[in-house]
Amino acid sequence: MVPPPAVKEPVRRNRNGNIFGRIVLVLLLIVVVAAGAWALGALNRRDAAPSGPPPFLVPIQEVEPGAAPPGTAASPGTTATANPLAEWATRVAGKTDIPVRALHAYAQADLTMQQEAPACRISWATLAGIGRIESHHGNINGARLQTNGLPSRPIIGIPLDGGPGVKAIRDTDGGRLDGDTTWDRAVGPMQFIPGTWNRWAKRAAPDGQPADPQNIDDAALTAARYLCGGGARDLGTGQGWWAAVLTYNNSVEYGQNVFSGADAYARASAQQ
Repeated sequence: MVPPPAVKEPVRRNRNGNIFGRIVLVLLLIVVVAAGAWALGALNRRDAAPSGPPPFLVPIQEVEPGAAPPGTAASPGTTATANPLAEWATRVAGKTDIPVRALHAYAQADLTMQQEAPACRISWATLAGIGRIESHHGNINGARLQTNGLPSRPIIGIPLDGGPGVKAIRDTDGGRLDGDTTWDRAVGPMQFIPGTWNRWAKRAAPDGQPADPQNIDDAALTAARYLCGGGARDLGTGQGWWAAVLTYNNSVEYGQNVFSGADAYARASAQQ
C-alpha cells in the first residue's frame, strides 16, 4: 500500500506577510488622502478669508421720534477739482458700504434740492439711510446697480394684498410700473408705491425722458421731493426729519433704522 502523499503545511508566514503589507498600504493611502484633504481645506480657508476692510457697521440707535436729526453730513461736491462730485463719491464710498453710483445719485438729489427747496435741508445721508433699508442701495435679491443707474434686474416688492403686516392697496397703475394688475407693489431702489411715484416723480437728467422708479437718480430725487413735502418740511430739525421719514413708512423702528444709517454715513463722511 502506497502511503498517501504527505500534506504540506501552509506557508502561514507568507500569507501573514501579505496581510501585513496590505494593511501598511491601506494605512499609507489613508494618510495620503487625509493630508490631501487637510491641504485642500487649508487652501479653501485661505481663499475664503476676507480681503480688504470689514463690512461697514451701523449701530442701531433707539432715538425717540422728534428728538434730533442725524449728524451733519459732509457736503458733496465742494472740492476744487475737475470733477468734485465724483471725487467726493469715491472718497465716501471707501468709508462706507455705499456704491459710488448710488452715492452719486444721493448727492445729486441733495444738490438739486439745495437749489429747488433750500429750506428743506434734506441731506444725501438721509437718502442713503432710506436706500440702505429699502434695497441696500440697489443691490438686493441678486440685483446689482449698474453704471447707467439701473439695477441689473427690476426691483419689485411683494404684492400689497393685505396679508400679515401688509397694507392692502389695489392696483393703481394697471401694472405699468410693477407688472401687477391686481395689487400695487413697491418698485425700484427706493421702493415707491406706484400711486406715490406718479404724484412726486421727477426725472433727474434733463433729457426729456419720463422718470423711471428703477433708475437710482430719478428714485433718489423723487424721494427727496417726497420727503420735503413740497418744501413744507425742514429736515434740519428733529421734528421735521421724523415727520418726513415716518411718512415714508409709519413705523418708529423703521425711522430708527433710517436714522442709524444716516447718522453712521454722515459721521463716516466727515472723517479725514
